[in-house]
Amino acid sequence: MRTPEVTILVPNYKTLELTKLCLRLLRKFTDPNQVKVIVVDNDSRDASLDYLRSLAWIELIERTAIPGESPPLSHARALDLGLARTNTPYVLSIHTDTLVHHPKWLDFLLARIKNDQTIGGVGSWKLESKPFFKKLLKKIEYTLQTFYYRCIGKIDHALEGRDKNYYYLRSHCALYRTDLLRKFNLSFADSEDTAGKVMHRKLTEQGYRMIFLPSETLIDYVDHINHATMILNPELGARDRTISVGLKRIKKNLEKYHADEILQDNSLDQ
Repeated sequence: MRTPEVTILVPNYKTLELTKLCLRLLRKFTDPNQVKVIVVDNDSRDASLDYLRSLAWIELIERTAIPGESPPLSHARALDLGLARTNTPYVLSIHTDTLVHHPKWLDFLLARIKNDQTIGGVGSWKLESKPFFKKLLKKIEYTLQTFYYRCIGKIDHALEGRDKNYYYLRSHCALYRTDLLRKFNLSFADSEDTAGKVMHRKLTEQGYRMIFLPSETLIDYVDHINHATMILNPELGARDRTISVGLKRIKKNLEKYHADEILQDNSLDQ
């Protein structure tokens, strides 16, 4: 048995079926000798925690929520608990609504970060398949926001001290060099910003490049059901329309990846 190369960090909060699907797909499409999987439960106190306790192939951390903390901060603190137990060359953050579906998915990510010491992380902004016209609109939006950051945003940053960079590697699929996080004593949680944004900013401030993989390429290996945790747990603040549309999107994705078949295959828990 070889030493694991990547530690996969998976925060969980009250998403039993998605959590089960996420982990079983990881089990199905990942070499178990290549990874260590750490799941951090964010005080779920439900059936998803019972399920996690039944799995011998993961390392489970049970985190107690801090009263008043925001969902993004709770998520970031969960990642930090997992990061503290990471001793592999690379660490990958994913969500329970991140679905891997190709046996070479991890090799694909590693190939984009290895052999270039100037790269601190690889991943994506939003990871979703869209019709052509929506991709075109998103491309225009990205171009305009990039221009804003590079030109106007720098002026605002100098005058007001605010970060105007809207684009960062999101924590639904972001692979980092562990040695850099150790060297600079970096963490995911130090503000109310999302975990991915905090880590992206810290690594770029240290002079490292963060590589965005095109969604249309990465999605051949990994998919993400955007905001699924918030949709399935309305108390986290999702709007009614967002929940209605989101539930349809979740159902469509579950059908796409034959969720019923995976959820019935208990052998993937072994």
